[in-house]
Amino acid sequence: MTQPLKIYLGDLTYDTITLSTEVFPLNIGYIAAYALERFGAQIEVRLFKYIADLDRALNQEPPDILGLSNYCWNRRVGLEMFRILLQQKPSAVTVWGGPNFPLDAPSRQEFMDRYQELDAYIPVEGEIGFGNLVQEALEEEALAAAKAKIRTASIDGCVTRARDGAFQYAPVVRMGALDSIPSPFLSGLMDPFFDGRLMPMIQTNRGCPFTCTFCVDGGAQVSKVNFFTLDRVRQELEYIGARVPSTTHGMEISDLNFGMYERDVEICDAIHEIQKRYNWPKHITTSTGKNRKERIIEAVRRLNGTLRLSMSVQSMNPDVLLNIKRHNISVDAMMALAPKIKEAGLRTHSEIILSLPGDTYHAYLQTIRDLINANVDFIKGYTLMLLPGSQLATPAERAKWGFLTKFRPLTMDFAELSNGRKVIETEEVVVGSSTLSYNDYVDLRVLAFTLWIMTRGGFDALIKFFKEQGADVVELFLEVKSASAAPESIAAVLEAFRQATIRELWNSPEEIEEHYQSDEAYKRLLQGEEGVNLLNYFGGIVTAEHMEEWTEYSLKVARRLLRHRELGPKSWRQFENVATYCRGVTSSLMEEGRLDRNKETELDFDIGRWVKDETGQTLDQFALNPSRRVLFQLAEDQVTLLTDLVATYGNTPAGRGQALKYIPENMLWRHSVVTQDSP
Repeated sequence: MTQPLKIYLGDLTYDTITLSTEVFPLNIGYIAAYALERFGAQIEVRLFKYIADLDRALNQEPPDILGLSNYCWNRRVGLEMFRILLQQKPSAVTVWGGPNFPLDAPSRQEFMDRYQELDAYIPVEGEIGFGNLVQEALEEEALAAAKAKIRTASIDGCVTRARDGAFQYAPVVRMGALDSIPSPFLSGLMDPFFDGRLMPMIQTNRGCPFTCTFCVDGGAQVSKVNFFTLDRVRQELEYIGARVPSTTHGMEISDLNFGMYERDVEICDAIHEIQKRYNWPKHITTSTGKNRKERIIEAVRRLNGTLRLSMSVQSMNPDVLLNIKRHNISVDAMMALAPKIKEAGLRTHSEIILSLPGDTYHAYLQTIRDLINANVDFIKGYTLMLLPGSQLATPAERAKWGFLTKFRPLTMDFAELSNGRKVIETEEVVVGSSTLSYNDYVDLRVLAFTLWIMTRGGFDALIKFFKEQGADVVELFLEVKSASAAPESIAAVLEAFRQATIRELWNSPEEIEEHYQSDEAYKRLLQGEEGVNLLNYFGGIVTAEHMEEWTEYSLKVARRLLRHRELGPKSWRQFENVATYCRGVTSSLMEEGRLDRNKETELDFDIGRWVKDETGQTLDQFALNPSRRVLFQLAEDQVTLLTDLVATYGNTPAGRGQALKYIPENMLWRHSVVTQDSP
C-alpha cells in the first residue's frame, strides 16, 4: 500500500432509547494499540462505539478495513454495517471478532456460508490475528487485491474460506505477557469515550479455568489465565480517575473471576485509593470468582460496598451441575462464610439460570431455598441463553437435553440505519426441555420477578423473621407471586409481567425482524413498551410507582402465612415491628423531594442492627427499652447517584429499570437511625 491503510474498529452499542452496553470499547482499544505499535504510520485507526457515528463515517469516508466486535448484542447491526460499507466501497475488507462464533465444525461452515459479506473472522484474542490480517493487506499494492487475498488465505489467528469454500482456521498461541499490548488508556485511545455517558472498563487478566458448558469462556482455548502487571493496572486506574466526569459513577472490571487471585486484594487497595482521591467509582460491576470465596470476601471488603460479592451458582442441584460441568461451593460452606461476609459489611448476590440441562420446577425452587438458607441476599434469575461459542449451543447438546427454544428481542438493542433498515438484535433462549414444561418456565419467570423485588434489600427483615420463626421463605415468594390477594395495581403488574414473558417469545429471528419493520410495531420499541429487560423494566415500575403497595401486599401475605404457625403475642409484636421497619426502608425511593421525606416511627426493637447481625442472636435480644423513635433517611449521595443514573438512562420505565441495575443495594433503600428519644 502506498497510502496509510485506513482502519475503522467498532464495538457498537445501541442507544436508540438508552445505552444498551455502557462500557468503554476497551476490546477494540487493545487491538488498535497493538496494531499501531506494530505498523506505525502505515495505518490510520479510528474507534467507534455509537452506531450513528459509524453509520455516518461509512457513508462519508469509507475505510479500507472495517473490524467489528461480534457479541450476541450487536451481531445484526455489525452485519448491516458491513453491507453499508460494501455498497460504498466493494473492495473494503470486513472482519468480525469475538466469542459469538460456533464451536462445532458444521456450524462454523454454515456461519461462513451464510455471511458472505464477511472476509475473515477472529474467534479468540484479536490482537495477533488482526495484526496478521493487516500485514497481509499491507503487502498488496491495491485494496481489491488485498481483499481477494485475505478472503482465501490461511492467516494465523483468523477463520477464512479456502478456494473450495471450506472454512479454514489456523489458531495462534495466546499472549502470555499481556503488557506487550500497549495500554489503550495510557496511549490516549480511550480519551474520546470520557463523554459522561459511558462507564470506564479495565481488564486485569484474561482467561477462565472453569468449563461451564453454557458459557462462551468455558472452552479449553481460553482456560489459561494470563495477567497484566499490577503496575500497569495502577497506572490505568490513576489515568481514569483523573479524567472521569463527575456524573460518571461506575466502573466495570472485565475479569471473569475477579477476587479469586492473591493480587486482586492489592488491586482493590489501589481502587480504594482512587476512590478516596477522586470520589469514584461508587459502584463496580464485575464477575467475582467461582471459588476461593474467603479471598474474594477480603478483596471485596476493601471496596466498602461498591462491589457486590457474587455467589453465582446457576443451580444448586447436583445433577444439573454435573450436566453443565460446574462445581459449586456447597451450601454448608456458604453458611460458614456468612459471618465473615456480614462482618465485612458486604451483601451477596447470586445468579441462577432457569432451563439448564436436567432442571425441573422443584429443583429450581430448591435452589432458591438453598440460597436463602445460605444467607445469600439478592437472587437474580436468568433464562438460559444458547450462545454460539458455548458447548450447550451445539446440535449434539440441544438434542441430548430435548431443548425447546424460542427467540426474543434483546433488551433495547434496535435502531434504524441510514439505509432505511430497522435492525433488531435477538437471542435464543430455552423455554422448555425434557424435564421442564413451557408452563413451568413461564410460572418460574414470574417467580424470578418476585425475587428481583423482594431480595434486593428492602425486605431483608421480613425474610430473616420468617427464617427465625422456622417458616418457609420460598412459600412467601410463591404466595406473593400468585397475586391471589393482591391489590389491583400489584395484580396488574404481575399479570403484565406474565403476559410480556409470553409475548416476547418468537419462532425465529427473521420473524422478529420482519414484524418490527412496520412503523407501528417499531413505535412500540421506541416507546419502551417492548424489547426491554422485563425484570428491570417491571422492577423499575414497582420501585418507582408501587413500592408502598407492594410492601403492604407482601406484609399481608406474610401475616396470613404466619397465622398457621400459631405465634405467641411476643412474636406478633416482633412481626409488627418488622412490618413497620419494612415500610420505612422502602418508602418514597424515587419520588420528587424524597431527600426531605424522612419517615419517622416508633419501634420496640433495633431491627436494623438485628438484620446485620450474624452471631445467631434472636430479635428479642435487640429490644429497645424503652421503645425509641426511628428515622428512615436517604443520604444526599444516594439521591445524587440515582438522579445521575436516571439522567443517563432516561426517566422512563425502561430507563429507571436500567438505572436500578447499577445501584448497589446499600445505596437504594432508606437507612434506619435509632434516636435517643422515647416517643
